[in-house]
Amino acid sequence: MGTDPGPAVVLITGVMASGKSTVAELLAGQLPRAADVRGDVFRRMVVSGREELSPEETTEARAQLDLRYRLSALVANEYAHHGWITVVQDINLGDDLTRYVARVHTRPLLVVVLAPSITVVRAREAARPKAGYGAWTVEALDHALRAETPRIGLWLDTSEHTPALTI
Repeated sequence: MGTDPGPAVVLITGVMASGKSTVAELLAGQLPRAADVRGDVFRRMVVSGREELSPEETTEARAQLDLRYRLSALVANEYAHHGWITVVQDINLGDDLTRYVARVHTRPLLVVVLAPSITVVRAREAARPKAGYGAWTVEALDHALRAETPRIGLWLDTSEHTPALTI
């Protein structure tokens, strides 16, 4: 890219092991002036009292997730306000995607939803050194993605794509 396209926010979302981190890092690395905002960083900042979101959602776990999303959107907006393209990577499913989009005031805001098949996600998860799913199942998150998430932005079935092909 020869010219600076100016500030923007790109949200890359999808289920765990869909390729969000890899794609976000590759994209940010190809842009002339980019910041990579990882939603999970805000979760890990909570040292004590953290309550992980589980299928049996609690009020506290929901409050912590909402705080994570608010902080991530705030940081994305601030980087963009100062001229950066901000690539945000996080899991925003169901109504959380709609709420996140409303929190980002920067325009353009580009939403990319990575949606590989359940089989591919299972294989990617098995190959990763970290176990991300915990109390969740691949099927449950895939259902939340496909049945409960509004069709905002560009949805990509990356089952057969390398990360380089995705960007």
